[in-house]
Parts: sequence; structure tokens; C-alpha cells
Amino acid sequence: MSDPRQHIMPVYRPPEEAFVRGEGVRLFTEDGTGYLDFIAGIAVSSLGHTHPQLVEALKAQAGKLWHTSNMLRVPAGEELADKICARTFADRVFFTNSGTEAVECALKTARKYHWANGDPERIEIVTFTGAFHGRSLGAINAGGNPKYLEGFGPAMPGFRQIEFGDHDALDAAVTDKTAAVFVEPVQGEGGVRAIPEHCLTGLRELCDARGALLIYDEVQCGMGRTGQLFAHEWAADAAPDIMCVAKGVGSGFPFGACLTTEATGIVMQPGSHGSTYGGNPLAMAVGNVVWDIISDPGFLENVRRVSGTVEQALKSLADSHPGKVQGVTGKGLLTGLRLTDAPKPVQTGCRDRQLLVGVAGNNVLRLAPPLVITDTDVREATGIIDESLSAWEPGAEA
Repeated sequence: MSDPRQHIMPVYRPPEEAFVRGEGVRLFTEDGTGYLDFIAGIAVSSLGHTHPQLVEALKAQAGKLWHTSNMLRVPAGEELADKICARTFADRVFFTNSGTEAVECALKTARKYHWANGDPERIEIVTFTGAFHGRSLGAINAGGNPKYLEGFGPAMPGFRQIEFGDHDALDAAVTDKTAAVFVEPVQGEGGVRAIPEHCLTGLRELCDARGALLIYDEVQCGMGRTGQLFAHEWAADAAPDIMCVAKGVGSGFPFGACLTTEATGIVMQPGSHGSTYGGNPLAMAVGNVVWDIISDPGFLENVRRVSGTVEQALKSLADSHPGKVQGVTGKGLLTGLRLTDAPKPVQTGCRDRQLLVGVAGNNVLRLAPPLVITDTDVREATGIIDESLSAWEPGAEA
């Protein structure tokens, strides 16, 4: 019998383990082996696996109506958009199927805004090294990673990338041709790097002074992951004009959204954009429940508390392995260890000990667990990472 995996396009290299069931913060293989999940589908399963309220919401909606398209009203989508706008900077919401689609909507909206306001030459999007904004042609050009651009033709005009943290380069880059500055408040793929809060405030001031829009990509760092509902909320007076969200908003059910102010969103009129599946009844049924749970102040307070437990645990690991760990990075429950070498062998060692973690950048062991982890879960994960670091020899192959 042929290996059925040969028919999957080989753009990923998954390990041998195949998970068939999830419960809470654990995944289980067919033989019942349980793994502590500290990557959550890359910051997606924000409420863990098979959360009973989400399961019930999906079952109830599945028995009523799956799809109508956006030719018709979706009342649950209107309800969720109203909740989002009541709680955030936003006045308008466009629902998508993914974070990449939210990014595409954001880029189009920024350029359309300036066109509609009599400045069609303002098309340039300023981004930063280490960024990751998705895998569409527009998104990989925004991210600027040569590895992701290779083989897909010439670079698109209208994107300008500067070095992460270079304030002088940023000042020079934002000109009268800039449509928007586009940034992740906490970079994920780029090495789990948080932008200092005062820098977000300064970025808002710079955009206001130069007439550019400010776009946040909170696909990975948003929806409670840092202990605020959205990561930029840690900063004073740093609200964006446009924001991309996805991943945790569905806690495993695929959907995202592009959020805008009234001034930016109003330029997107019939014919400007669309999505056949975006905001379908199934996604909206789940999304309303996820929003209600995560936006609760008590829930976010507990995320902040357990984030402190994780931070202390990781600092302890850094102290225990000074020749292997350079420090702790990230914010809240999007965090990790900067290692002295490529992190893949440590990731493999953790998986061999039934802990799932991720990697980011060239040397970061990334943690993005469900937001419902407990102190007991943190102690278990820390113990496994400690064992894996102890067994690791930098320079060894995974």
C-alpha cells in the first residue's frame, strides 16, 4: 500500500505523530498517548481543545444553517461586529477566512483610503525585518523574507522594509508616498520580539504627523495572548487605523477579520472587496462565544497572572542553562527562549517527552499555549524543557 502522505503537497515537514483527539490543553495520538500542547496550533487554540461551550455552539449552528454567502445578512456576524466595535478602536469589521485574507483586506483598504482622499500616489507600505504577514503574494511582499519570496517572481512595487528597531530608518522611510506603516506589536515568526510600548506610541505619533495610516497585525499576538485583549492596548494612545486579527478569535475554527476606523473603512464600498465564505454562520456562532469568554476582564486577569508564572519559569531555565539559553523573549503567552543555536533539536527533545512547542526566527524556542493553561501545566512543561535542554548539545542535528 502506498503512503497516503505522498499526495499532500510537501510544503510542511510534520513529525510522525498523528493526533486524533484533543481535550483541554492536551492532544492524543491514536494509541492514546497524551501530549501537553504549548503551541496551540501556532497560537490558534486559545481556549484549548474541544472546549464544551464552543462544541455546543458549533453543533447547534451546524443543525441550522452552514452557509449563505455575503449576498445575504448573517445576524450572528452583525452581533459579533457590534461587540468588537464596542470594545476596540474599530468602527467597521470585515470578516475573512484567515489572517492572510485579513492582511490583504488591510493593504487594499490603506491604499484605497488615500486614493479616495485625493492622494493616489500614496501606495507605499513600510514594514520591518522579521515580519510575517501570511503567504499570499501581497503578504509575502509585505513580510519581505527572501526565503518566502524566492521563486515567485519579482518583488512587488510599493513595499519598503526597514530594520526592526532602527528609529532613524523609520523616520526616513515614512514620506509623502507612504500609505501605511504595517507592524506586529509582538513579532511571532521573526523571533517572538515585542515592540516596546513607548515605541508603539511614538509610531502612532509619527504616522499622524506624516499623514500615514498605522496598521497592526495582531493575528498572532492578539485576542488575549499578551494579557490584554489586543497587544497594542498595553501602550498609551497607540490605537491603529486598521488591524488584522485571526487565529485565537476562532480558537481553532478558521476565521479572521480586518478592523478599521470609520474614516478608513468607509472607503471600502460594494465592489471594493469580498469573501464568499468570510463571516459564515458557523464561524460567527463560534466567534461570538470565543469573544465573550476571552474579552471578560476576569479571564484576561488570569492570563496575566499565569503569564507571570511562565515568565519566571523561563527565567529560571535561562539561569540554569547559561551556556545554552541567551534569555527570555516575547510577551504574555507568546514567549520563548533565545537559544545559542538552532532550536529544532530542543523542540524534538520536548516532543519526544510529550510536550509540543514551536520555533521562531533562527534561535527561539517558541511557546504559545492555550490561554487556559494552569500553574500545574507550566510546571510540567518547564520540567520537560529543562530535561530537553540538559540533553541538548548545541550544534547537534535534530
